[in-house]
Amino acid sequence: MSIKKKTDELLKINRQILKCSVCLKSAKGLLVPGEGSRSAEIVLVGEAPGKNEAVTGKPFIGRAGKLLDSLLETIKLDRNDIFITSAVKYLPKTYITPKPADIEHGRIHLFAQLEAIQPRVIVLMGNTAAMAVLHEKFSIAKDHGKFIIRDGLIYFLSYHPAAPLYSPKLREIIIKDFKKLKRYIK
Repeated sequence: MSIKKKTDELLKINRQILKCSVCLKSAKGLLVPGEGSRSAEIVLVGEAPGKNEAVTGKPFIGRAGKLLDSLLETIKLDRNDIFITSAVKYLPKTYITPKPADIEHGRIHLFAQLEAIQPRVIVLMGNTAAMAVLHEKFSIAKDHGKFIIRDGLIYFLSYHPAAPLYSPKLREIIIKDFKKLKRYIK
C-alpha cells in the first residue's frame, strides 16, 4: 500500500474512532486514536489512555509516556518513526483498567489501524495489549521479552511503560526488553 493510501486510510479510521458511539458513550474525556508514522515498521500498543491522554487526545504523554520516550531514546528510535496507540481508545468512565467488552470493541479499531499500517513488528506493552491483539492471556512477568510469530506477523511482548512507575525494579527489565527489540529490528 502506498504512503498516500496508508495516510488516507488512517485518517478515515481516526475519524471513525472519533465518531464511534460506543467509544464516546464509554469515554471519560477525549478519545485517543493514536499517532505516528503512517509507514511505521513498528507499532507500539498500550492498554488505554490515562487521565493526561484523555485531556489532550494524544497517546503516552503522562509519566508513562515520559518513560516510554526515554526507552525509545535508549534504543535510538524516534517517536515520529513509529506508531503509538492503545488497545482501547478511551479512558473508561467508571474504572481504570479496561473490561473485556472494552477490549473486544477496541479490537475493531486497532486491527483496522494495523491493517492500514502493515508494520513489521507489533510491540504489545502489557497484559491488556497482548490479550487484545493475540486474544489469549499472557503473563507479562513470565513472557516479557518474547517474540511471537502468528499469521505472518511478528509480536513482541513487554511490560507497559507504567509498570516501572509502580514497581521500580521493572525499569531495568523493560530497558533490557527494548534493547532486545532493537537488536531484532536491526
